[in-house]
Amino acid sequence: MSAWIWLQGFGMGAAMIIPIGAQNAFVLNQGIKKQHHLTVAMICALCDTILVFGGIFGGSKLLSASPMALSVITYSGVAFLSFYGLSSLHRAWRAQSESIEVNHKSMSRKVVIGATLAVTLLNPHVYLDTFVVLGSIGASYAEPDRLPFALGIVAASFFWFFSLSTVAAKMAPVLQKPKVQQAIDIIIGMIMLFIAWKLFWSMS
Repeated sequence: MSAWIWLQGFGMGAAMIIPIGAQNAFVLNQGIKKQHHLTVAMICALCDTILVFGGIFGGSKLLSASPMALSVITYSGVAFLSFYGLSSLHRAWRAQSESIEVNHKSMSRKVVIGATLAVTLLNPHVYLDTFVVLGSIGASYAEPDRLPFALGIVAASFFWFFSLSTVAAKMAPVLQKPKVQQAIDIIIGMIMLFIAWKLFWSMS
């Protein structure tokens, strides 16, 4: 296996995965709350693995050739991201109205898994970044080089999501302070709504 090709995959994967977005905001928030945060990181990384391998080994052409499928995913993503964003802003507003008393309700593992799958699989950016862009780049490599390239991307995904989740959990005593958490809720809410707006207008 070519170490250079693996490093190219790792670098490309990091460049696509690290920028802040709906998925990273969700992972960060669950890490701060310490609510099944390692499960969240694992699901995100596994979803990336499936999409990257699917895209590199022939699947990227399928989504590119199906505008209807992309439209369904996009509008579903707009609805979910809007709901999540408004919920975050509502939490921030409620904390302010209650003299900034933040109360994190415990979420069951099933609820967390469902929310993680939703914020991952209903976000068209995940498909465009992993399945289409990285898949297309990987597919352009010679066949023996596709596997190390894909493994490099997957390694970047696992490293990033577990690092983000773990660091957030470690810093929870600071990040869970009421005013800090309120600011985080506002930022996450605005990010979610901004992404939803961009997705909506991209389909208009």
